[in-house]
Amino acid sequence: MAQKMIVFGDFGIDDTVALIYSHFDDMIDVVGVVANYGNVSRDKAMANASYMQQRYNMDQSVDVILGANIPMTGEKPASLSEIHGEYGLGPIKPPHAGEEAVTENFFDVVELIRRYQDEHLIIVNIGRLTSLAAMFILYPEEMKKIQAFYFMGGAFWVPGNVTAVSEANFHGDPIAARLVLNQAENVTIVPLDATRQAIVTPQMVDDIDRAGQAEIIKPLLDYYYDFYKQRDPWILGAPQHDVATVMATVYKTMFTFRYLPVKIVENDQGVDRGQSIADIRPYVDVIEKEAKEEKHYRIALDIDYWQFYHQFMAIMTGERFR
Repeated sequence: MAQKMIVFGDFGIDDTVALIYSHFDDMIDVVGVVANYGNVSRDKAMANASYMQQRYNMDQSVDVILGANIPMTGEKPASLSEIHGEYGLGPIKPPHAGEEAVTENFFDVVELIRRYQDEHLIIVNIGRLTSLAAMFILYPEEMKKIQAFYFMGGAFWVPGNVTAVSEANFHGDPIAARLVLNQAENVTIVPLDATRQAIVTPQMVDDIDRAGQAEIIKPLLDYYYDFYKQRDPWILGAPQHDVATVMATVYKTMFTFRYLPVKIVENDQGVDRGQSIADIRPYVDVIEKEAKEEKHYRIALDIDYWQFYHQFMAIMTGERFR
């Protein structure tokens, strides 16, 4: 049976590729999408998610829901057009781009939870955590019906991608990140430690393009890779942070996990804003009573690249590798 999930994202290039991948993978059933600010504005994220729904003939019964417009820090979010393009899809301008979303339908998330609560529903958050934090504030009893949470966020033993130590989703709203980690149960964090290894090379993109099933992938990932090449000339392809997080929900053997306590730094400014810190002291559980009561999170710290490669290519080309 396919894993039912609600996906919270800020639908720039990587989130969009994750949505396309989820559509083609029979093991995944996306029953709702929440579009937040982040890589692009909330309205652009909404337009991009709706465009993917139409372009790929995704189930039209899947709700596309407006999420948060600003972080809980109260700051005005900055879009990342240099990474994702003006509208969030690289060189592509989707229909209705630039239009303001007029319908606030955030309560629809509650309706989704109630509809699928008996079907092992999970939430996958691949953008800022503001909307998810709002759910815990407004609807704490409904959130208890979610079976598991998967977050793309954090950087533990690798450099950050916003500051030297901080990853974008946690850095963008550290208040929300800390709130969600404090409130959510059965959490898996998929940080840069694992996701930066989920590389899709230009050759892989060309092979997917020739297969013809996911035709929009090439302009998206070519654009994405161009940014990464300029920043890191040594990189061999574009990392698929959000695809890896979606994969972690159903392909557990692809990852190496550890269960550890985690703290998020909430500083308003500074290099450590949004830093994710795991306590790896081997003696803590032995000598500190409070540590035994401290919440632990499952963290994906490594990825089996060849499993990722074969699974990603099989799904995106429509073929099955033997």
